Amino acid sequence: MSKYAFFLGCIAPLRYPGIEKSTRQVCEALGIDLVELDGASCCPAPGVIKPFDKTTWLAAAARNLALAEKAGLDIVTICNGCYGSLFDAAHELNHDAEKLAKVNEILAEIGMKYNGSTNVRHFAEVLYNDVGLDTITEKATNPVDYKVAVFYGCHFLKPSKIKNIEDPENPKMLDELVEAIGAQSIDRRDKFMCCGAGGGVRSGSGDVALKFTKENLKNMKDVSSQFIVDVCPFCHLQFDRGQEGDAAPIPVLHLSQLYGIAFGMTPEQLGLSAHAVKVTL
Repeated sequence: MSKYAFFLGCIAPLRYPGIEKSTRQVCEALGIDLVELDGASCCPAPGVIKPFDKTTWLAAAARNLALAEKAGLDIVTICNGCYGSLFDAAHELNHDAEKLAKVNEILAEIGMKYNGSTNVRHFAEVLYNDVGLDTITEKATNPVDYKVAVFYGCHFLKPSKIKNIEDPENPKMLDELVEAIGAQSIDRRDKFMCCGAGGGVRSGSGDVALKFTKENLKNMKDVSSQFIVDVCPFCHLQFDRGQEGDAAPIPVLHLSQLYGIAFGMTPEQLGLSAHAVKVTL
């Protein structure tokens, strides 16, 4: 059984607890042991702190990395923003002794130290590369036949030069992950457009963020998508809340929730009542 320190982030436990619940149960079914990362803080969000003070961003991220390092575990995240922030910080600190020393001066003030050994993984990438599609298909006792619009988001594959997951301009991972449980990934125009929320845009210019969201939704509706399937609670929030009041909204599922359906979880276990857009299975 593979074991990881489970980094929850902020939005899933606060706004969509069903994402956390489904992730835990899906991972248990697939032989992944998620260990609590006691004392973890915000990642911190890449679009909030990093542009203003990079050293503060690195130190805050390093504190989380150090918690996992102390437990002797790598981190797994269910959020693109958390993944982007923690992965990027780990990459810098694990390859730059000067930055690591500076950060450890700050961490020393709270009795902590980071040695630069923690690896950061994304839930979807672990499923694809470590568990494998064949095993996932075997475990799907309740396969689905939904037509879905998969949403990769901005921080999952990029910066590609350091993540090296797959071709960021022509990825297949999420498409194959949803198809492994019976769903059909529907291609569409501008498939890799930002949801609109990232980089502080949702907070600072909500109207601009919503324009991106509506353009994505139009493209998804044009190909008759039944569900949006994301791998990031922040994208999830933007698509779910961004459709409030729409006449024909598209329900939103995190990949873990889609897998939860295929693994026999109930709507209550999936936390679907927390969604702004009603999800009917």
